[in-house]
Amino acid sequence: MIAAVLLTFISLLIWLVLLFGRGWFWLCRERDSAEVAMPSHWPSVTAVVPARNEADGIAECVRSLLAQDYPGPFKVIVVDDQSEDGTSEVVKALGDARLEVLSGAPHPKGWTGKLFAVSQGVAKAGSEAEYLWLTDADIAHTPDNLRNLVARAEAGKYVLVSLMAKLNCTSFAERFLIPAFVFFFDMLYPFGWVNNVKRKTAGAAGGCMLIKRTALEQAGGIESIRAEIIDDCAMGRRMKSVGPIWLGLTNRALSLRPYPKIEDIRGMVARSAYAQLQYSPLLLLGTVIGMALLYILPLAGLFIGGLAALFGALAWAAMTIAFQPMLHFYGRSPFWGLALPVIGVFYAGFTIDSAVQHWRGRGGMWKGRAQAQAGS
Repeated sequence: MIAAVLLTFISLLIWLVLLFGRGWFWLCRERDSAEVAMPSHWPSVTAVVPARNEADGIAECVRSLLAQDYPGPFKVIVVDDQSEDGTSEVVKALGDARLEVLSGAPHPKGWTGKLFAVSQGVAKAGSEAEYLWLTDADIAHTPDNLRNLVARAEAGKYVLVSLMAKLNCTSFAERFLIPAFVFFFDMLYPFGWVNNVKRKTAGAAGGCMLIKRTALEQAGGIESIRAEIIDDCAMGRRMKSVGPIWLGLTNRALSLRPYPKIEDIRGMVARSAYAQLQYSPLLLLGTVIGMALLYILPLAGLFIGGLAALFGALAWAAMTIAFQPMLHFYGRSPFWGLALPVIGVFYAGFTIDSAVQHWRGRGGMWKGRAQAQAGS
């Protein structure tokens, strides 16, 4: 009984620290909805889109890029990363003078396929691009997105402006798990700390990153992160080493990729979770124990009774409150907050599965490639 009381009390303390001592991450205040001053000069921008077997959805992505209302010079480079489904043909059929399609070369040892594709696109963009807009082939953008990205970068003198693309949240699996995915990401990389030049915390969201080209060169270029599985956060760290960066939520970059089943979300999480833990069994063990302390013990305390039940109920209430702003952002019922302990168990399982896949030689699986092995 004493151990149960102590453990549930520790769980409550951790949630209080997360609520009040982690940059207020859970309030979701870092958004791109605030107005920013428009620059007097609109710099040149080149969008780089790495694509592998994206024939089904890439047309919508590229159309959204070509529909940008950006006043300055702008072009789009799509790098076909050894696709086998006719991705290049789909893009070429769009027929726009601002659009160029590159046939990507096979990636060399020490590179992930995606980053080598990006590096080829960046090289093709050359020095005429003042900014590089890195975006994924499964992201669509509202027409004003680039204009607002550049305005924010110019006004804040940011070397990187990144937006967390809004993920699909319509199927039961998505409603159950997707808001928590972004919530946990914000917990790991509090956006307010990322945006604070006095904090070392750095991160980015790979679906939408506007990067100042000269700063990228100063940071070591794409080659400096060539083997990273979590390449967006690695990019955030590199760019923050040379200047201020900004990361926020948005309704202007929208994911086109559906996750109709829990298995689909498991695959998304398992692709990089063990890489986040630096492939360390000890960190994996600590993470699983920590997630049990945060999400399972508060509910267990309710069945034990006494002070354990009180502390468990307070911890459950704290996590439910913390989850509310993200649920609101995704248009979900506040009652989903009560399910966070169960959701946490699912994510703990996904994390364990990520390690198992790595041990089986299938780490970082994406589009038929085990990227953790390809990048080694």
